[in-house]
This record gives sequence, structure tokens and C-alpha cells, in this order.
Amino acid sequence: MKTVQQIAMEIVAREGGYVNDPDDPGGATKYGVTLATMQRIGLDLDGNGRVSETDVKRLTRDKARDIFVEHYFKGPRIDELPPVLQASVFDMYVNAGANAVRILQRLLNDMGQRIAIDGAVGPQTIEAAFIAQSLAPNYLADAYGIARRNYYYALADRRPGSRKYAKRRDGGKGGWITRAEEFISSRYHLTEAEHAARVAAWG
Repeated sequence: MKTVQQIAMEIVAREGGYVNDPDDPGGATKYGVTLATMQRIGLDLDGNGRVSETDVKRLTRDKARDIFVEHYFKGPRIDELPPVLQASVFDMYVNAGANAVRILQRLLNDMGQRIAIDGAVGPQTIEAAFIAQSLAPNYLADAYGIARRNYYYALADRRPGSRKYAKRRDGGKGGWITRAEEFISSRYHLTEAEHAARVAAWG
């Protein structure tokens, strides 16, 4: 099994270098770490007393990894979920914050667990996740990955500026979709035709 540090470095590699895309609500970002996150934890890398885009540009891969492990894995208690879920929920938390947990909580409710959908991993969510794993040990990770993929499509339905993350210019699967499917068994991947049908209404 991969260590959390290895998973974090894979996230760093997947997120890529510095970007400041006006269509991305996260704003200035490097290796998946946003300016808002660096401001929240007070990461002033140039020592000028404030955290700005300059500090984002100075961020190293190793520092990004450490931020993810401390603030996106251990901090939100993802490390207390069933191991089969940890990598995907962790990756999604980096990408979507507390929505990663809400996706899980909705899935757990769909599976018969009655828990609050509040975006926080607490005792009830942890217990419900382990119960769900015991009921569907071979499907829980895939079910979460599929729910995650559905979240991305629905987000792009609502927010046209984000559609480029779900659909490439040539119509193929965008980065959001391929990212989700990295955590889904290949038998549940959408075919290109299924993807095309899902995004057809976007034009």
C-alpha cells in the first residue's frame, strides 16, 4: 500500500506548477496549493510579512506535500476513514475541500446510513464508512469514485466556465474526469461515447 507521502507527491505531480486561471475560483495555485490556503496557514515564504502570489510561486514540491499531509489528510481526519477510501477522498479534498467529504456523506446516506451532510469527518461519518465497507467491501471505493465523477459533471453543468476541466477541446474526457477515473476500476470507466453523450448538451 502506498504511503500518504507517496499519494501526496502524486497529487503534487498531477496538479502541476504555478497557474492563475481566471476560470478557477481557487485563484493563484501551485502544485494544487492555493493562495487562500497559504494565507490561512500563514505561509510567508519571502518573509515580507504578507502572503501573496509571490509566495505561491516560491512554493516547493516538498512543502506542498507537507501541506497536503498535514492540512488535507490528517487535519480533516481522512486518515481515520477506511483505507480503501483514503487515497480518493484525500485527492478530492485537495481538489474540492469539504465537498470531498459531502460526496462521501451523501453516498453513505444512499447506502442506508443516516448521517449529517456537513463536510466534516466526525465519529458518525467514520463509523458509517466502516459499516458501508463491511456491507460492500469490493465496491465502496468504486462507488465513491463514481459519485466524485458525477459531482464534476454536475458542477460543469452549472458553471459553464468550468466545462473545460471536464471536457477537452476535442470533446474527450477532461482532467477532472480522468482524475476521478484514476480511482475507479476500469470496468466502471465511461467509454468515449458515454462521455460524449453526457456532455452533449454543453455544445
